[in-house]
Amino acid sequence: MTTPQIAPAGWYADPASRHENRYWDGTRWTAAVADRGVTATDPLDPPPLPAEVASAATPATATPATARSGRPRRAVLMAVIAAAAVLGLIIGLLIWAPWQSPPLLRPTGLAAGIPTTSSVAFHWARPATGPPPDRYQVLHDGKVIGSVPGTVTSYRVAGLAPDTAYQYRVAAVRGGKRSALSAALVVHTSIPPLSAARLQGAWTVHLKIVRGASSLTGHKNWEESWLASPGCPTGPCDVRLSGSLNGHTFSTTLSRAGAAYRGTVVGNVFPCGSGSSSFAVRSTAKIKLSVVTARVDGGAWIASSWAGTMAVKSPYTASGSFYCPASQRTAALSGSP
Repeated sequence: MTTPQIAPAGWYADPASRHENRYWDGTRWTAAVADRGVTATDPLDPPPLPAEVASAATPATATPATARSGRPRRAVLMAVIAAAAVLGLIIGLLIWAPWQSPPLLRPTGLAAGIPTTSSVAFHWARPATGPPPDRYQVLHDGKVIGSVPGTVTSYRVAGLAPDTAYQYRVAAVRGGKRSALSAALVVHTSIPPLSAARLQGAWTVHLKIVRGASSLTGHKNWEESWLASPGCPTGPCDVRLSGSLNGHTFSTTLSRAGAAYRGTVVGNVFPCGSGSSSFAVRSTAKIKLSVVTARVDGGAWIASSWAGTMAVKSPYTASGSFYCPASQRTAALSGSP
């Protein structure tokens, strides 16, 4: 009698089938005989599992229909999640790129402050976005004339000429890079008073006798050349006035009081008689003048015209058989460079 071969637990060999090494749990199984004939278990089908094993494996086993419907849904869901993650990453990179510095905006809102006769002031707005600049540069005629820290948004320029327009721009600087220049701002120094004008230089003086002209035998309307020499290096002050007066030279000091100047000339202003028979009269001429207009010249505020009077008082004077009675005359004065 031939002893049947028993396969190891977990594997079996079916002599009647071409399939080998089918999975088996080691339980023996045989053909079953029923009333209608003999029915044998298909040797190609795996043997039934024990009840306790089958019950434990049931939750993890899905029907073919469930597997077919669940896998595509999971795949679609995973694809949507991945797409959303990529989109969020792209948007985040566009909004915040740590390796790229925010753009350095140019200063805006430049506005003038209160000027003086020799200085101007202006201010501007901080950048609307991004970190503040390291500093601001102030430019005039394309050249940097100064700078302030990035926390300061105003600037004052001193040492300017009065009644003069100046143009400025501002640029922001951060990390060694400079922004575009701001829009140009034109500021104007204020106009000084006439009392601040400096009386200096050569003048053409027009004289006209407006009182006491009837006793004069000579001209009553003429021009002279006078020179005003200030006694200080800058600004208004007392002036040394020299020149010619009716053919006679003179020199005197004019004392300043605001825009007005006063001085006295003693000499032969109007001689007595005419021609070879005339003789000198020691007269006293009091000069009063005031600055009428002023202008900027070389950055300085100087007088450009003035007007005044000259009152001449002459005593009684005689020479031989000739004499001249005491008299008073007034001349109107006006001067221009």
